[in-house]
Amino acid sequence: MTFSPRATRIAAVALTGVAALALSACGSTGTPAAGGDGDGVVTIDYLHRLPDGEGMTLVKDIVAKWNSAHPDIQVNATKFDGKSTEMILKLETDAKAGTAPCLAQVGYGEVPQLYTKGLLADVSSEAAGYADHYSTGALAGMKIGNAIVGLPQDVGPLVYYYNAAEFQRLGITPPTTAADLESVAATATAAGKYAVAFTPDEAQNWLTGQAAASGDVWFRAADDQWNVDTTGAGSKKVAAVWQDILDKKEAFVGGRWSDEFTKALVDGQLIGHIGAAWEAGFLLDPLDGTPAAGQWRVAQIPDFGGGAMTGPDGGSGVAVMKGCAHPEQAMEFNDWLNTQIDDLTSQGLVVAAKGTPKTSAKALAQFGGQDVAAELSKATENLNPDFAYIPGFPALSSMNEVAAAAGDGSGKVIDVFDNAQTTAVSTLEDLGLPVAK
Repeated sequence: MTFSPRATRIAAVALTGVAALALSACGSTGTPAAGGDGDGVVTIDYLHRLPDGEGMTLVKDIVAKWNSAHPDIQVNATKFDGKSTEMILKLETDAKAGTAPCLAQVGYGEVPQLYTKGLLADVSSEAAGYADHYSTGALAGMKIGNAIVGLPQDVGPLVYYYNAAEFQRLGITPPTTAADLESVAATATAAGKYAVAFTPDEAQNWLTGQAAASGDVWFRAADDQWNVDTTGAGSKKVAAVWQDILDKKEAFVGGRWSDEFTKALVDGQLIGHIGAAWEAGFLLDPLDGTPAAGQWRVAQIPDFGGGAMTGPDGGSGVAVMKGCAHPEQAMEFNDWLNTQIDDLTSQGLVVAAKGTPKTSAKALAQFGGQDVAAELSKATENLNPDFAYIPGFPALSSMNEVAAAAGDGSGKVIDVFDNAQTTAVSTLEDLGLPVAK
């Protein structure tokens, strides 16, 4: 999605949330009553992309529980079978036609641009009563400045996965600091193993998340303008750590979603990996039935300078679309849905709501009996509470290309963060949004 440049005053208005797009009421029905929310049945339409796979608690069954207990607020849930980018296009098209749902699942990286285009409502007042149900870091994904556009559903805090049996054999423990990470990487490499992987195809979210873990905040909306700083002290530290590891050839370098990554895992060459919490649901599937089954564990990410803090790598929330006729009821359901922890966990999500879901039998088997859900919940609580995205964040995918050069030695890791700076600023300017100089 692109915008034509606009005058600074209009762009600032969009930034602070006044609708740039006039939309008719959408996604809910009911007969309003004087001074009330309506004496008829309120119907809320909800569009999602949850997998609804075999063995999961289906969304329609989750919603049926709500509908049974709330006869005056009925929810129609529809699954969108397509990519997130395709769903965003559908939401934009439907919003212009006045047929958009009241509630829609949107990725945190998509929230700012949708809001700036006038597609999402500011439901700060409705959200106030529910905010303490979620980690502050997760809630940050649904904020733009002072506006809140919905509630968080799932998160992807970065964590550290490692083969406990191999670590014990090598006499090493999970790294808790950046210095530990380098030391562990060196010890593993000397033994013909890799305790870390550098994955350029995930750099946009993966390195951004590590920068957030360092305590840096790349993007801030204040005084009707965006402030961008992707090369703060923490980000530079992250870059320096990875540069040192790469220079010493102490990391597996390759695509996270490549066959080479899976082969290194199965062959036992790769024994450690910084990855998103949601990877716990499938990372170890290739090891089922092998001697390495049950050997892996999960721990918190090493401290890059932010203390007990991690950063986001993916995740999504349920947003209220602009023009929703019944935002109060929509948010009531929104909070109920996103606090159905065990049901959402069955969908493979790392839930944003506070509380610890039960670790699945599969996870217990793959992680040697570890209470994986508790460790991932701890990471969720440790998310950087101030880190959010900018409109046009998907344009920062160019970071992946620069990371590939760093991986093969033709570039430097700091170049990735420099690229994020220039790309973020130019993207905001192309969208007609003011950027602090």
